[in-house]
Amino acid sequence: MRRREFITLLGGAAAAWPLAARAQQAEHMRRVGVLVNSVEADPAVQGRIAAFRQALERLGWLEGRNIHIELRFSAANFERLPQLAQEMVALNPDVIFASTTPAIKALQATTHTIPIVFVYVSDPAGAGVVASLARPGGNTTGLLLYEESITGKWLGMLKEISPRLTRAALVGNPKGFTYAYFVRSSKAIAPALGIEVAPAPIENDAAAIEQRIEDFARAPNGGLFVPPDITTDQHRDLIIALAARYRLPAVFAFRHFVTAGGLMSYGVEMLEQHRQAASYVDRILRGANPADLPVQAPTKYETVLNLKTAKALGFDVPPTLLVRADEVIE
Repeated sequence: MRRREFITLLGGAAAAWPLAARAQQAEHMRRVGVLVNSVEADPAVQGRIAAFRQALERLGWLEGRNIHIELRFSAANFERLPQLAQEMVALNPDVIFASTTPAIKALQATTHTIPIVFVYVSDPAGAGVVASLARPGGNTTGLLLYEESITGKWLGMLKEISPRLTRAALVGNPKGFTYAYFVRSSKAIAPALGIEVAPAPIENDAAAIEQRIEDFARAPNGGLFVPPDITTDQHRDLIIALAARYRLPAVFAFRHFVTAGGLMSYGVEMLEQHRQAASYVDRILRGANPADLPVQAPTKYETVLNLKTAKALGFDVPPTLLVRADEVIE
């Protein structure tokens, strides 16, 4: 090989080396942990995880190529969360995406350094998950699920569809951190609507849930409202069936309760929340500090009505409620 050709070849290789190095760096495998405080086989849960994965893919994170996702599910068992949090942290992921306040608290008790992005958290500042919504501080940020004033919307919908209603049972598990948050808010709002709020605390026990709702249904003019809660989510078919059995109007926090036969819901679009969470995971993977990423408030709410259920329960849906519905199931 001539000297000039050798120098040219060497120079070309030197110029190409940074490009190859950058390409290799771009394909560096990053690890994302996902801790879900729910049942793995739940179709609603699988839909949310799929939305999260698809959003990451659109942002350039391809599983098996530059990202690896580790999934853990608690089966809605609060007692398993500390162990799962330890398992997740031991994997040393670049970022952890998790749902519900109990799961976040378990992770925060295990790591102060690995970034955490949350969904399904209604009172992050009050629960001590973040310092404030605007300045989370620490290693945790995410998406706010509901402010406590939303209870006024749920109670108002119950009164609208059942004008004689005077009692409303708030069904939820106190272990979920936000139960007292919604009890406090609803009791402050309910008197103006002529409603008495009856807290109906439950645990992960089908027989106990059935007994709780049966006891409430013994008196007339009652209804149910079911804030976001992992236990009621797991037992949604039972709660919907009990509402039908005792002819109780019920309003839920999520659309999938209504598609399963519940009467009505008002709340955020959870698939969209998971897509937004993916954007925060993306930013952190690219170097953002979670302490500097403000907790995002929901921007999209949806009202869903099940006219078939309303008819079966003997309720006439007021035109004002019908016209506000984003989705009507017939």
